Amino acid sequence: MSDVSDARYVVVFRATVAAFDDEYSRTAAALRERALRDFGCLAFHALTEGDQEIALSYWPSLEAIRTWQQDATHLQAQELGRTRWYSGYHVEVVEILRAYQHPR
Repeated sequence: MSDVSDARYVVVFRATVAAFDDEYSRTAAALRERALRDFGCLAFHALTEGDQEIALSYWPSLEAIRTWQQDATHLQAQELGRTRWYSGYHVEVVEILRAYQHPR
C-alpha cells in the first residue's frame, strides 16, 4: 500500500465505460505518471470491473488538485473521456478527516 500519510484530500472518480482502446491505456498511464511526478499527487489507485471504473487519487492540498484539473494535457484527456471512453462519470473531492491502518 502506498504511503499517503501526507494526503489531506482524495479525488474519487467513478465512471461507466463506453469503450476502451489502446489509446485509452496509453493516455491513462501517461496521466497517472504526470500527476504523480509533476503535480503533487501522492498515490493513485484504479480498478475496473465490468463497465464500472473507480480511481482514487490522493493529494496534499486543494491547490494541487486545482492545478492538475487545469492542466492542458489533462483537459484534452477529459474531452476524450467525454466523447469516446465514458458514457458517464462522477467526481468527488473528499477531505480526509481521520485515517488509520494495520499493521503500522
